[in-house]
Amino acid sequence: MIIPIRRDANGVAEWAMIELHGDLKESPEFKTKIHIGDLCYNKSGTATLIIGNHILSGKETSMDKPIAVLEKKIHSENSTDNIDCDTDYTVIAIIRKKLLFKGRPKPITVNVPKSVK
Repeated sequence: MIIPIRRDANGVAEWAMIELHGDLKESPEFKTKIHIGDLCYNKSGTATLIIGNHILSGKETSMDKPIAVLEKKIHSENSTDNIDCDTDYTVIAIIRKKLLFKGRPKPITVNVPKSVK
């Protein structure tokens, strides 16, 4: 069986992937898109990810093999397209870089001066 893979009409975007060692747990009441954290780079190119009250440091690396992000499209029986099969895939993006966060998250603490008696 041959399944056609097409390019997106707007062109193919380039994405990056974030690799974390561990799990992200979310509250059950959040079912929609949520803000996970803030990502920023310093002048030397080190990536910093802040999630809640934790901070992670990582680096950007190239992937050995790129990954394609595909969107599946199922054609109905009465479709007017001249396609032999009922399913095709469209390439939405290519992932060529990943942000690798290997270390354990460090808690963000605030130094509060002790009151002097």
